[in-house]
Amino acid sequence: MNLTLKVWRQKNAKDKGHFETYKVNDISPDSSFLEMLDILNDQLIREGIDPVAVNKGCKSSGPVAFDHDCREGICGMCSLYINGRAHGPENEITTCQLHMRKFKDGDTITIEPWRSAAMPVIKDLVVNRNAFDQILQAGGYTSASTGGVPDANAILIPKEKADESMDAASCIGCGACVATCKNGSAMLFVSARVSSLALLPQGRVEGARRAKAMVAKMDELGFGACTNTRACEMECPKNISVTHIARMNREFLLAKIKD
Repeated sequence: MNLTLKVWRQKNAKDKGHFETYKVNDISPDSSFLEMLDILNDQLIREGIDPVAVNKGCKSSGPVAFDHDCREGICGMCSLYINGRAHGPENEITTCQLHMRKFKDGDTITIEPWRSAAMPVIKDLVVNRNAFDQILQAGGYTSASTGGVPDANAILIPKEKADESMDAASCIGCGACVATCKNGSAMLFVSARVSSLALLPQGRVEGARRAKAMVAKMDELGFGACTNTRACEMECPKNISVTHIARMNREFLLAKIKD
C-alpha cells in the first residue's frame, strides 16, 4: 500500500503546531497502525529530514513523537485522532489494534493528537494526560479492615452488580472520551472509576467523599461539562456505557444532600 500521511507536528505546548505531509510506500495491509508509524520514523531517521513536508514550506527534522506501550489494547497509551475519529475508523479498538487493511491503497490519512485544554500537547502526537492521574488520586483509597484477611466469597455481591462493576473497571484511561466530546468532558472516565467502586460494598465506605472529590478535581482541571451527546460512549474502545455517568451524578447529588 502507498499512502499519504498528514501528521500534526508541534515542538511543545507553546508552539502553534502545523500539519506536515509524508509519503510512505509498500506498507503491508497486515501491519498495525503503529507499525506503519514506525516505518515512517525509520524513513525520517535514515533521510535525516522529512522527505515531503508541505505547510508554509515548513520542515520538521526528526521522527514523529507518539505514545505507545503494550500494543495490546490494554494500557491506553496509543491515543491518536485518525481521520476525525478517536483511535481510527474501527469500533471498540485502540490505535495499536488498528490494522492498515482498514484503509485503501492511495488513501490520505490525517493523524492528530487528542484535543483538550486539560490535556496539552507535549510534542507532536503526545499529550499530557496527567490530569487523569490527578483525578484518580483525588478519589483516594478504599478502607480495608486490619487483621485476618476475609475469604473472598464471604462478601456476597449480586452477579449483576459484579458484572457491571467489572465493565466500568475495564476503562483503560486512554482519553478517547475527552477527545471526542465537543465539550472536552471527562465524565465517562470519572464515572467509570466512581461506578466501579460504588457498585461494590468495599467501595461504599468512602463513596460520598470519593464522588465529590473526583468531580471537584475534574472541574478544577478544566474539563468541560457533559451535555449527553453520547459521543464518548460511541468512541470508547471498551464500550463503557453512559449509564455510569447517571450513577455518578446520583452519587454526587446524594453526597451533597447529606452535607
